Amino acid sequence: MAEPFTIVFALYPGVTLLDFTGPQQVLCRLPGAHTVAASAAGEPIDADGLTFANLTRLADIPACDVICVPGGFGCTDAMVDPVFMGEIKRLAAGARYVTSVCTGSLILAAAGLLKGRRAACHWAWRDLLIPFGALPDPGRVVRDGDIFTGGGVTAGIDFALTLASEIAGPEFAQAVQLTLEYAPAPPFDSGRPETAPPEILQTVKARMAAAFAGRRTAVERAAAVA
Repeated sequence: MAEPFTIVFALYPGVTLLDFTGPQQVLCRLPGAHTVAASAAGEPIDADGLTFANLTRLADIPACDVICVPGGFGCTDAMVDPVFMGEIKRLAAGARYVTSVCTGSLILAAAGLLKGRRAACHWAWRDLLIPFGALPDPGRVVRDGDIFTGGGVTAGIDFALTLASEIAGPEFAQAVQLTLEYAPAPPFDSGRPETAPPEILQTVKARMAAAFAGRRTAVERAAAVA
């Protein structure tokens, strides 16, 4: 039998659903995998219209092999929550792999885990890694030592397959990919700012502008103590 392998997904209010469930769908198949969905107080978490319940309290998890922090608009509040951030730092200190998806890397950065490290993030928020001393990388999946970070949302599946290959080998990861029939063929080539039509890019930027000021303020507060 495979040795137990504990993977913790640290959730918070306003987390993005697929940032969590995409990687979880892949990583739960690792040999010996024990996946734990947790929140600061074990409270239910609302995510994009669904509620995750029966969560573990982060403080009740003694240690883990992998910690994964998903992104989401709620990361703005999460990165300045001392209880949540304290548990991220504690678990990351003993983990074999420290990982994130999308703006989850901002939380890792706010925890002081990305200083001098290359990291991915959602394209719209990537430059907010800089105040923490991290090195923004436009890659869809970025590895820097024991830290694996994925870009925006759907990159979480690519990140998880990359990590699965690292842990269990490329043949295992490819078998999981085939089992999930993960063969993306999007109807539009607008998944990156470099390829999206200019008018679409401007529309999306305008929608995100309202959140930018608040997130910048949270980053500055967090960076001052990271």
